[in-house]
Amino acid sequence: MILFNKPSIVGKELEYLNDAILNNSKISGNGLYTERCQKWLENHFKVKKTLLTTSCTHALEMAAILINIQPGDEVIMPSYTFVSTANAFVLRGAKVVFVDIRPDTMNINETLIEDAITEKTKAIVPVHYAGIPCEMDKIMEIANSYNLYVIEDAAQAVMSTYKGKALGSIGDLGCFSFHETKNYSMGEGGALLINNDRFFERAEIIREKGTNRSKFIRGQVDKYTWVDIGSSYVPSELNAAYLYAQLEEANKVNVFRLKCWQAYYEGLKDIEEKGSIELPKLTNQGSHNGHIFYIKCKTKKERSNLISYLNRKKIQTTFHFVPLHSANAGLQYSRFFGEDVYTTYESERLLRLPLYYSLKLEHIEYIIKQINEYYSH
Repeated sequence: MILFNKPSIVGKELEYLNDAILNNSKISGNGLYTERCQKWLENHFKVKKTLLTTSCTHALEMAAILINIQPGDEVIMPSYTFVSTANAFVLRGAKVVFVDIRPDTMNINETLIEDAITEKTKAIVPVHYAGIPCEMDKIMEIANSYNLYVIEDAAQAVMSTYKGKALGSIGDLGCFSFHETKNYSMGEGGALLINNDRFFERAEIIREKGTNRSKFIRGQVDKYTWVDIGSSYVPSELNAAYLYAQLEEANKVNVFRLKCWQAYYEGLKDIEEKGSIELPKLTNQGSHNGHIFYIKCKTKKERSNLISYLNRKKIQTTFHFVPLHSANAGLQYSRFFGEDVYTTYESERLLRLPLYYSLKLEHIEYIIKQINEYYSH
């Protein structure tokens, strides 16, 4: 069976895990490997401050606390995203306002955002689906005009750029995921990218359970105490050690994933030209990271049939997000502004193909062959 995803060892993961366990006096977090990861992210993505977190979900929750989301506030985002994007703000009492996506990139339609703004709107949360950038210039222009925060959900976008800037480094705050399904993994983990100076000190406090423990560790205070709300958002040094080995090989991994992505694209172009499927559309405003390769079938039923066919051929494939506004909780905690022209329709056609670092090119050739055979019949 060709699995849809498989966590990979790409460098010195085992060596660094052993070092973290045997040679360091700290495995609970905020040690040597946490610091190395944070510095790597800051240096490579030109971010003022980065904090490693226990998940991207928690990075989003920290972002909601930092911008002081209150009951009754509204936050604009796409419905085609993971539940954490919405939950982070709903937990603070906000109402989520969904707008439609673009069918080409599956990202939020930037031209629909402004009309969805009310006096209650606090923030815009663009989601860079599949590592393909949203139109950030327009989004930042709108946010600046209405004095709104921008929090980038860049969970899938590590190593992607928009006009030369790393995704996650453009808005006030950015959130990365290092879940095992992502390009770079620490098993479970994430990072909060802080691009607004006013959040530096408070972010450390929130991440340390609402205490000024970070100042105490640096010797800036003689004892630490509870000073704000917060939670336990600091990952283990073991997770950080694993991630640092992956970050060291980030360019190698990125090149490989893009090679796989391009192999799929070239191998499936003929089927698209015959009108059987649609392939991903790239923007000319930036670079992607080969996080996801998907095809779009004509209908939801056809997608189900193709999934079953490929499974019989020992190929594991899967669809992706079910739009949040259609969920039970979505009906309670959100509203959809305007018409759902593309969100549901496009999500029901999308099928993701296997793509991970240990995938072999001959596997991709086999998958392409089987899709070709399915549509030839």
